Amino acid sequence: MKAQRGFTLIELVLFIAIMGAGVAGTLLAFDFAARGSADPVVKKQALAIAESLLEEIQQMPFTYCDPDDPAVSTATSAASCAIPEAIGPEAGESRYDTFKPFDNVNDYNGFNTKTDASPGIRDITNTLIPGLANYSAEVAVAGVALSGIGANDNASDVLLITVTVTGPANVTVTLAGYRTRYAPTL
Repeated sequence: MKAQRGFTLIELVLFIAIMGAGVAGTLLAFDFAARGSADPVVKKQALAIAESLLEEIQQMPFTYCDPDDPAVSTATSAASCAIPEAIGPEAGESRYDTFKPFDNVNDYNGFNTKTDASPGIRDITNTLIPGLANYSAEVAVAGVALSGIGANDNASDVLLITVTVTGPANVTVTLAGYRTRYAPTL
């Protein structure tokens, strides 16, 4: 007599249950990985926005006088200016204004894209950058004393620029950089 080959009903049910649990675990792992994979894109985009805005600000002049002041190129202190620079934009200045744009590092203090009439990330010409409508940026500029840098470690000669970008799902990236007054008129 020949032995029968095959599986019993109990063995088959146990096999299906074990394989089902294994496949379900694998699919959960894939689901978790897929949900997290979009997050690095948002973080990288927020970082790129923050880096770009910080670089834009750091490349602006850092002078004692407002660039509209006739003494801007010769002033060696704020006392010799008719229009001394102060933290924050002068009346009427805007990052996007072609007639009265931000013209100094400290003008960016308080800049916030959430408070703009049309939110989202925009270039310097006020054009909304496609795909960045759900991001926002804010800037803080403050004088700081930095040992060994600036005239007599004077806080007015060193600025700390902090850029915070918020993206979808409340992803937040904060970058900070310094701008020093390395010459009286720059």
